[in-house]
Amino acid sequence: IQISDNWPGYSLDLFTYPQHYYGDLEYVLIPHGIIVDRTERLAKDIMQDIGDNDIVVLCVLKGGYKFCADLVEHIKNLSRNSERFISMKVDFVRLKSYHNDQSMQEMQIIGGDDLSKLTGKVSFLCVLLTSFFLFYKDIVGTGRTMKVLLNNIEKYKPKMIKVASLLVKRTSQPDGYRPDYYGFEIPDLFVVGYALDYNEHFRDLNHICVINDHGKAKYRV
Repeated sequence: IQISDNWPGYSLDLFTYPQHYYGDLEYVLIPHGIIVDRTERLAKDIMQDIGDNDIVVLCVLKGGYKFCADLVEHIKNLSRNSERFISMKVDFVRLKSYHNDQSMQEMQIIGGDDLSKLTGKVSFLCVLLTSFFLFYKDIVGTGRTMKVLLNNIEKYKPKMIKVASLLVKRTSQPDGYRPDYYGFEIPDLFVVGYALDYNEHFRDLNHICVINDHGKAKYRV
């Protein structure tokens, strides 16, 4: 689903959200209900593509945890209601390509208890791409961060690697990384909510919203 650059969004008055964020948000870009429905559609697409293979889901923290949890739950429900049962395991990693505000020459992959479990499996990486991840420009611009992660995983020779993302931000760079499955293509906006944070705030917001200048100033570190 493409959200156009001139999309005005939804008025905050139409929704409920935590009172402590009153005055900090511009508008709702994607309501929670639409996120849930779109994630269910992605789960159906994934189920159609993987056949009878088992899955290892590798969730990239922190911003990806809600999308990953919802996507996994939809896949489990579809599996229970189908003629074939899909075995699924979940693991978690964090990517670190910056120290404070300085880019490091090498990216660190933190976590992943035993990536050898990927050997011979179908692996889906649940990645949430947004403008305020420190490694975002690498993922969508040059693809450096994502390529490093994928190269690391490929050492274990999984049968297939697919990348699922809730959001893809439009950029002017034509060589940007493109996931295999994604929910929404959004304009160049700073968004929060649905586990996406601004200095660790707004993760508890169910909708994906655009933060305003007041909110940025309030939670700036």
